[in-house]
Amino acid sequence: MLFIVSTPIGNLKDITFRAVETLGEVDFIICEDTRVSSHLLNHYQIKKELISLNAFNEENKIEYVLGRIRSGQKAALISDAGTPTISDPGNRLISAAIREGITIVPIPGVSAVITALSIAGLPTDAFIYEGFPPQKKGRQKFLSGLATEERTIVLYESTYRIHKLLDELNKYMPERIIVICRELTKKFEEVLRGKAEELISKIGERELKGEIVVVISPLKWIEKEIEE
Repeated sequence: MLFIVSTPIGNLKDITFRAVETLGEVDFIICEDTRVSSHLLNHYQIKKELISLNAFNEENKIEYVLGRIRSGQKAALISDAGTPTISDPGNRLISAAIREGITIVPIPGVSAVITALSIAGLPTDAFIYEGFPPQKKGRQKFLSGLATEERTIVLYESTYRIHKLLDELNKYMPERIIVICRELTKKFEEVLRGKAEELISKIGERELKGEIVVVISPLKWIEKEIEE
């Protein structure tokens, strides 16, 4: 049995009772970074074997993990923060486990995507999640393609490229409302709203540190606002 366990995206109190219980009962835990996961587990006094599985070693670790589950052990997959496999490793492992008939059990919890959407003030009846934009090759094509998107758009972006992204959004989607959610649930949580040009002026040269979720209003929503 393989449990897919969501963990807090910042505030360690944002974990479910079921998640803590599950992590305490499995035989071993699969995580991205043992140092990050140890911080959470130590907080809840959970002592379990940690196996690192990340984008660089996932393919090589799959058979080892599945072998232990086949032997009757229970495992939990967690990411450094939030819901596993959402722009994080683990999809290959889950697909392989499904092919072998291993039971996959979700333990739902925090997701940065849903958390940001819940406070953005933009339509949530239909949205598209695109993860991190390409860093270089294909980036402009990617963003120009989103310019006609009729659903709310959710992106992740690095602190090193958020200023660049705002400049690009000002070029491709100058009339869209953009919500930048930074360090959600953490001490320095910050939410900024406005059109790209307004945000560029508001932020200036200030460095936006930490994890960043960007929510962009849909095209039809803008048209409706203009008509009203």
